[in-house]
Amino acid sequence: MPQGPTAHVTRVAHDVGLAAWVGGSLFGRLAFNRSVTNISDTAERGKVTNAAYAAYNPINALGLGAAAAGWLAARATETRPDKLTGTERTLSVVKDGLMSVAVASGVATVVQHIRLGRQGDDGRVPLEAPLTPAPDTPPAAAKLQGSIGKLTTVNILSGLAIVGVNAVIAQFDHSRPPLRRALLRRSS
Repeated sequence: MPQGPTAHVTRVAHDVGLAAWVGGSLFGRLAFNRSVTNISDTAERGKVTNAAYAAYNPINALGLGAAAAGWLAARATETRPDKLTGTERTLSVVKDGLMSVAVASGVATVVQHIRLGRQGDDGRVPLEAPLTPAPDTPPAAAKLQGSIGKLTTVNILSGLAIVGVNAVIAQFDHSRPPLRRALLRRSS
């Protein structure tokens, strides 16, 4: 991507999207899911859980979409293989795979959340916890909960791995002087 306002906006969209998606997913898994168990009625717990995820899923999807779109824009321009060192090419291919896993698991998670919310009137699906069925949870809803748990784990781990790859890529950029970077890229 050429340096300038477009490159900066795209990078900001990627980073803000990554923060909204990964941060929201971590909050849901580590804080919200535990907190909602304070609601004593399992059906009400399901209603609150389904309403919360229905409210955040669009933000999560936009965040993931912005992160993916920003990366695609970079791959079409500044992170094309001919502009990278061997290590940077490897890291970029790893990030390509992680982004693919993140998008696939993110879309699947949203679909499963929507399906789970439709399992009860007004989202009132009995839940022991957001990822744990209650004794009176219908079998189809319990199965959906299990798939949501697995998908969100994959989604969060892929997001955290992308953050790690971004950090390593940034360290490469910051640890080499601009002239040396330019020479390395030309010789690769």
